[in-house]
Amino acid sequence: MIHRHRIPHWALGLIALANSTAAVPQTPDWSDPEAVYRARLATFLKDPGNFPYSPMEPVSGAPQWRPMTPVAPAQRRLDPAALAEAAAYADRMRSSALLVWHDGRLEAASFGNGAQATTPLVSKSLSKPLTALAVGRAIALGKIASLDQPIADVLPELRGTAKAGILVRHLLDMRSGMLDQGFSTDPEHPLNRGYLDPDHGRRIVESYPMTSAPGTRYAYANAPSDLVALVIERATGRRYGEFVGTEVLRPIGAPGGEIWVNRPGGLAHSGCCTMLPAEAFLRMAILLLEDGRWQGRRLLPRGYVAAMRQGTPQNPNFGLGIWLGQPYQLRRGFGAPGRPGPQVLHSAPYLDPDLFLFDGNSNQTVFVSPRHRLIVLRMGPTPPTPAGPGQEWDNAFLPNTLIRAIRPPAPRGR
Repeated sequence: MIHRHRIPHWALGLIALANSTAAVPQTPDWSDPEAVYRARLATFLKDPGNFPYSPMEPVSGAPQWRPMTPVAPAQRRLDPAALAEAAAYADRMRSSALLVWHDGRLEAASFGNGAQATTPLVSKSLSKPLTALAVGRAIALGKIASLDQPIADVLPELRGTAKAGILVRHLLDMRSGMLDQGFSTDPEHPLNRGYLDPDHGRRIVESYPMTSAPGTRYAYANAPSDLVALVIERATGRRYGEFVGTEVLRPIGAPGGEIWVNRPGGLAHSGCCTMLPAEAFLRMAILLLEDGRWQGRRLLPRGYVAAMRQGTPQNPNFGLGIWLGQPYQLRRGFGAPGRPGPQVLHSAPYLDPDLFLFDGNSNQTVFVSPRHRLIVLRMGPTPPTPAGPGQEWDNAFLPNTLIRAIRPPAPRGR
């Protein structure tokens, strides 16, 4: 849970951008992009937490997808009492989806807030691990040379600028050198132009500020993640949403959905704003647990998942689009270590020291325990403001409760 009274004014923009939810699409006059931008900004400033994504573009998934079926209660490998405790916790925290997967089987699935297994849910920053999967897939297909390829190779307009030294990995590990996420009411501020402008990709390329040399500082922001879409499109010659749907979701049997684009036929917002059923993110986590293979087929290069799970000197808790459970912090922030901003409680170290997770605002979380082959997903609105001790969202509760719940396999008969 994020306490607004502890967050400085600049950090509210980070929460607002990640908390945006989809709404009924509007029909603006696209012949006047500046008017579209001004209208978007006015809407955003009036109610940042409910800013509507529009327009949306379809993202294909596996054809004829059907949701995974949980095992029968008598066949569960996790203690029923612990599963009930986890479900009660998720319900108390206003969750829309709770999925518990263990060693190849869906142990439990529960839904709230009117959601079902087929309901597209807003990704928020769960889209950032998806950008890492898209890049890994592009490398596997030979469209991107490596994580250490300069993005100026595919974005030649960056040559001779301060952004020329940005490597592909820097867009994923938040060390691009670009300005941290923040908040401003100024219509010309690059934070607003880089997020709301109908040509936001060009704005990020041309005017989003560099504050440090690439690779020297961790700075969490939407801009570098949104730039991934442009890199993928230039490198592959394909639209980002089509590439993700065809090359990431379809091969792992995941459902499709929608993604926000800056204008009809324009650039996707790859750093946020994807609408997919919860199972899509579960399947992405399974792909990582299986070291980039799906049913024997290698989709990501050898060693790529290990690279994703490697922190940096500037932030040892953040890899390539994913968070790492170690080193332990009672309250781990999203911004640069030591800087003020949103933080999330970890009441205890993870019982699997190798655990890694997808983590987005409003506590969108996908916990992956390699040691126990356990994945726990929670998605939904921001949990309620705690009314007393022990009522704050705790990132450690669900994974640790369910790791303890794993029962040893029954002995085989002779």
